[in-house]
Amino acid sequence: MQNTTHLTPQAINKYRPYWAKRFGTAHMLPMTRKEMDVLGWDSCDIILVTGDAYIDHPSFGMALIGRLLEDQGFRVGILSQPDWSSAEPFKALGKPNLYFGITAGNMDSMVNRYTADRKIRSDDAYTPGAIAGKRPDRAVLVYTQRCREAYSDVPLMIGSIEASLRRIAHYDYWSDKVRRSVLVDSKADILLYGNAERALIELTHRIADGEKLEDIQDIRGTAFLRKKIPEGWEEVASAHLDRPGKVETHVDPYEMKMGAGTDCETNAKSSEEKLPDGIQAIKIVRKTKADRSMQVVRLPSFEEVVDDPILYAHASRVLHLEANPGNARALIQKHGDREVWLNPPPIPLTTKEMDYVYDLPYARKPHPSYGDAKISAWEMIRFSVNIMRGCFGGCTFCSITEHEGRIIQSRSEESILKEVEEIRDKVDGFTGVISDLGGPTANMYRMACKSEKIEASCRKLSCVYPGICENLNTDHTALIELYRKARNTKGIKKVLIGSGLRYDLAVTSPEYVKELVQHHVGGYLKIAPEHSEENVLSKMMKPGIGSYNKFKEMFDRFSKEVGKEQYLIPYFIAAHPGATDEDMMNLALWLKEHDFKLDQVQTFTPTPMAMATAMYHSGKNPLRKVTKDSEEIPIPRAGGVRRLHKAFIRYHDPKNWPMLREALQRMGRTDLIGDSKKHLIPARQPLSENHSRRMHQFARNKTSAPKIFKRAR
Repeated sequence: MQNTTHLTPQAINKYRPYWAKRFGTAHMLPMTRKEMDVLGWDSCDIILVTGDAYIDHPSFGMALIGRLLEDQGFRVGILSQPDWSSAEPFKALGKPNLYFGITAGNMDSMVNRYTADRKIRSDDAYTPGAIAGKRPDRAVLVYTQRCREAYSDVPLMIGSIEASLRRIAHYDYWSDKVRRSVLVDSKADILLYGNAERALIELTHRIADGEKLEDIQDIRGTAFLRKKIPEGWEEVASAHLDRPGKVETHVDPYEMKMGAGTDCETNAKSSEEKLPDGIQAIKIVRKTKADRSMQVVRLPSFEEVVDDPILYAHASRVLHLEANPGNARALIQKHGDREVWLNPPPIPLTTKEMDYVYDLPYARKPHPSYGDAKISAWEMIRFSVNIMRGCFGGCTFCSITEHEGRIIQSRSEESILKEVEEIRDKVDGFTGVISDLGGPTANMYRMACKSEKIEASCRKLSCVYPGICENLNTDHTALIELYRKARNTKGIKKVLIGSGLRYDLAVTSPEYVKELVQHHVGGYLKIAPEHSEENVLSKMMKPGIGSYNKFKEMFDRFSKEVGKEQYLIPYFIAAHPGATDEDMMNLALWLKEHDFKLDQVQTFTPTPMAMATAMYHSGKNPLRKVTKDSEEIPIPRAGGVRRLHKAFIRYHDPKNWPMLREALQRMGRTDLIGDSKKHLIPARQPLSENHSRRMHQFARNKTSAPKIFKRAR
């Protein structure tokens, strides 16, 4: 089989439309047979199954994919949050002519349902009325099984965040074990990972043209099962690229001592140059550069990684190193007698292709069947605009890079401003305030490597850690101009920035910080230092706290210039791999010094495929070569330790004081317990919550003291 995954891809808006294009554009993609009848359809070509409510907006994956396939000429139906107790609800739209496309929704179903402490959440932001339990655990597996039961001969494609991050053997936090690739467990025919527009469009047209799905194995961003490696491919063991186990020092051939009289050619500067007695140079024979497009890297098998955390961390590291579309090779991992084959990542969309995707005729509202039911996720994004994709930050606890890639894909200014005007003209309840112009990060718009050649060969895990790469263009000019034009659009009163800000990038452009602070902050700006201690930040691949301090100085200065009282709202992570009790104590002291009393604290959740998850499972640091003897890192795994780390961040909450007193005594830091400003927590506990409440009332109204207060005095 010839590999074509390296070839320049066809533009996604240049395919010849499928014949069903004649049916035109649906106001909303149908969710019932009755809606199909209104459109004049006798069947659907494709049925998309999702764990989310159907909201026809490009921020929701099924709407974006559905509208994209519709524009390609296909009739697309939606099964939103179907009852999975039987196969009958999966027959509601009839048998699809081409395939079922299956996803858990915009969130991983396990993250959606469970907290970081594995407790069931009481609500679901992607469900009408926030009702919990409308999707099953491991939704991709369940939905795929029911689709197979409904129509056994229909091809099944799985994709989006849940499938994408489970494409190889992965540690599963909720069962505390390594699970097989979701492709194996679901028995789906193919998996599409990452942003899948390019792969999905090509795949769909080829199936519609009569190709069998099992024969289509040359599309980037896809994974499937094989029995063996095809002829013509060169297999490379991952251990040869990044060898686990004890690493021996390689012999330097330039220093190799040879016996007198050895018949070796010399590579000295001149063939006549005499070397010292007893030493001869070895001729270095360079191998012909291998064709990487025909190489496949073999990862340790499922059976190996399930029993060996070191090999698991090694496999995770290799997968992340083979993530650049410019140089990534195919990956293969054995599961029993089958091979999970991953083609290289998809080629990022161009600006024209991004515009095409986001300019499609979305209704920009939930499906009318939901009536007036509130959908929290919709309320959050209804007045926001997604301007870009991807993230080159590489934060180890985050799944964005693993899913969307490091290369930034930006829309044009014209497309973004057009969407702003559509929100103004079409979205009910709009008051003139755009809630966000952003994406995975607020300020990576149009940023890229200065050299396409360097970008294509780079294997770094981050462009901004441990420092900003000298080859990265950090110019914020295009973003500044976009902000100015957006807020000057007729009918727009204010444009806020709600996406997370990469402040180490922002401080490289004081003009951007000034523009942001003086025009686009509504009193509060979210920012995520995540920690104060270098030991933990190095495991997160986050910048040092000095970058935060520099940004805060700019933020305060520019706010003061225009007479605005504005505040930074910092976010921190508790119990991240590598964090010790002392690290958390120091963070608490930093928070107290800066007078931060945080209500919300994020406790680290090990999500599939994240580098920090490999740390959590293995106790090793996969940011460096993983060996039996390599760096061990502390893991806050036990529930008591995780609760303590969270308590340190909420040092101001009286409920946490008993736990913190005990911990500080154990750590030999009783000097932090007392009643002065220099102490972290007080020496005594309030008498009771009821007493504290009554004391607070008395402080506000001193006309009559409660009896309990008099007794206390």
